[in-house]
Amino acid sequence: QVTTFQGVAVRSLCTSSPHDHPEHGRLVYKGNLAKAVLGVKLFSYSTSIFNLFMMPYIMLKSGIGVESLLVQAAFYGLIGVFTFVTPVTLHILTKGYVIRLYYKDEVDTYTAITYNAILAEKATVFHQKDVKIPDITKMFTTFYAKTKSMLVNPTLFPNPQDYNHLMGYDKSSFFKFEELEE
Repeated sequence: QVTTFQGVAVRSLCTSSPHDHPEHGRLVYKGNLAKAVLGVKLFSYSTSIFNLFMMPYIMLKSGIGVESLLVQAAFYGLIGVFTFVTPVTLHILTKGYVIRLYYKDEVDTYTAITYNAILAEKATVFHQKDVKIPDITKMFTTFYAKTKSMLVNPTLFPNPQDYNHLMGYDKSSFFKFEELEE
């Protein structure tokens, strides 16, 4: 494989595709909202940290300590919502968003890469047999891997057969004949 770097030919001795990961397998899916999810969570965390550091200064300068108990409770409640509830809610909504999905053919396992609460990438390894499709369509869930909800966009799979295999649609016994007879 020969690539150019600033006009100079560079030869790579790597035999694998740039979409292969030695530990996880072949890249079958890449989420297009990964940077947006990371950016929104980072912004939310940074504003929460800013709020925590500015609270003593605001309380000192505003004189909120001399107001009534009802005004204090409303003020602290509002600040608490923006400081703590918003990042937690964002994490709950986006924790299952798959930023990359790898597949290992030889062992039939998938590795889903998601962001955890501290914005680090988290790998979840599961077999295709562990995939469960929810009976009722849920807003932030495409499938369950074991018990963890995962969100993928089916149109972003470069190869539709990879999505069909992940969801179990390629199995010939997808519909059970006993259920059809009832």
